[in-house]
Amino acid sequence: MENLDTSSKDGNNQTSSPATMRAIRLHDYGEPADVLRMEQVEIPSPGPGRIRVTVRACGLNPVDWVLCKGLYPGKLPRGIGLEVSGIVEAVGEGVTDVVIGDAVLGSADFVGAPSAGAADRAIMDYWIRIPAGLEFVQAAALPMAVTIAYNHLKALGVKSGHTLLVHGAGTMMGFAAVQIALMDGANVIATAGDTYADRLRSMGAAVTSYGDGMVERVTELARQPVDLVLDTAPVSGILPDLIRIAGGDPRRVLTISDFGAAAKLGVRASSGEDQTLRYDVLSEFAQYAADGKFTVPVAQTFALEDWRRALDISQSGHARGKLILLPAGN
Repeated sequence: MENLDTSSKDGNNQTSSPATMRAIRLHDYGEPADVLRMEQVEIPSPGPGRIRVTVRACGLNPVDWVLCKGLYPGKLPRGIGLEVSGIVEAVGEGVTDVVIGDAVLGSADFVGAPSAGAADRAIMDYWIRIPAGLEFVQAAALPMAVTIAYNHLKALGVKSGHTLLVHGAGTMMGFAAVQIALMDGANVIATAGDTYADRLRSMGAAVTSYGDGMVERVTELARQPVDLVLDTAPVSGILPDLIRIAGGDPRRVLTISDFGAAAKLGVRASSGEDQTLRYDVLSEFAQYAADGKFTVPVAQTFALEDWRRALDISQSGHARGKLILLPAGN
């Protein structure tokens, strides 16, 4: 199918300048507040195997700010916002599973496109149709939490009957991991603050707080050896305690954050695991979300022009849920 033509013609039958859109981008690497700016840019065309959407919602994540500092460096300028939901308005060569007008969710092509999801329009490199009953905001909250949590649980080897500790279940990756592990039949213990403790308990997890005495509290809750530990919390120096909880075996602990300590202690880390994410599970969990059986909590939504306020809240460490940009104002 041919790309949708976004140019226009004036009364003299001459092609006018390409249409533009708003996008939040960086032209240099550094602190996000210093290098990011919202600007008018040319609307990109989808290449082969890509689609372009009118962005209805875009999820922001801590990784966006790390990308600003040079993680996975690539061609500049580039955008932020890796999670997108929206309406298909153009399809690239070879795309046959969606048509213009379809509602989709998935990932923005932040490597191959000059902007990403934090924009009026986005090029997507992976997508699924949004199931009936799932709103755009909730849809945009799913991709990273679902795929990262799912893939880490599989890498760790969590199976039915295992006792699993999810440390940092108040993070969106941790919150998703608790739900997925419970669905798989694991016995789950979660460490979390007050914001989500009751919700995690209502799902079936045993919950305790962070801080002094955590090892003893987890041991008491488990009433049997903890088989595996998934660390989804920010770096805090907790890995030695998590090794103790795992019976002294560092290979039964997997962290998604503290790579430096993991290397010294023999703990498994995301940086040393297979980085191929299984996006195919996203469709399954999107349907669960539409059916009310799975959720990623959304803390606040923001108009695109209020992105700096979202940045400040995210970097404060007190977001208490997913932060979502709404370029279309919905």
